[in-house]
Amino acid sequence: MNTETGRHPGLNLGSGHAEAHGEAEALVFGFWVFMMSDLVTFGLLLATYVTMLDNLAGGPGPKDLFELKPVFIETLVLLTSSLTYGMAILSLKHDPGRRVRPVLAWLGLTLMLGLAFVAMEAKDLHALLAKGGAPQRSGFLSAFWALVPLHALHVTAAALWLMAIVAQVWRFGLDTPVKTALLRLGVLWHFLDVVWIAIISVVFLGGLA
Repeated sequence: MNTETGRHPGLNLGSGHAEAHGEAEALVFGFWVFMMSDLVTFGLLLATYVTMLDNLAGGPGPKDLFELKPVFIETLVLLTSSLTYGMAILSLKHDPGRRVRPVLAWLGLTLMLGLAFVAMEAKDLHALLAKGGAPQRSGFLSAFWALVPLHALHVTAAALWLMAIVAQVWRFGLDTPVKTALLRLGVLWHFLDVVWIAIISVVFLGGLA
C-alpha cells in the first residue's frame, strides 16, 4: 500500500483522491480535537449521572422507568447507520466512473436510520414523562435528562449536516470540499455511536442491574 492510500485508514479518500488529502489532513485532525471537547462534556454528564443515581427524592428510579427492548432496537438502528455511512465512504474510493449515485444512496439510507433513531428516542422520552419521569422530579432524573437528550440533539444536528452534504453532492458532485465534509461528519457519526454505547452501558444496563 502506498502512503497516499493509507493516510486516513477507516475513512480512506483513496488513491484517486490525492488532491483532497492535503486539505483533509488539517481539517480532519482539527475536527478530532473539537470532538475531544465533546467527549469531556459527555464524560462529565456520565459521571454526574452516576453520582446522582440514588438521589430519587421518593420518585421513580431506573427499574420503574427503563425498558431494554426499545433501547436494544435503537442501538441496532444507530449502529446500522454507521455501517451504511461506512459504505458511503467506501463508495468514494471504488467505481470512480459512477460513484455519485451509490454515495447518495448510502447517505440517504444513513439519514433515514439516523432520523428513525431520533424519533424512537423522542418516543421513549415522551413515555418517560408519562411515567412521572420529569427532569425536575429528582436529581437522578435531572442528570438523566441532561445526558440522554443531549445525545439525541447531537444525532439530530448530524442528520441536518448530512442533509446539507447530500444537497451539496447533488448540486456540485464529489468535489474536494464535499469529500472532506464527509470525512468530518464520519468522525462525528461514529463518535456518537461510541457515546451511545457508553450511555446504554452506564444508564440503562447499569440502572437495571
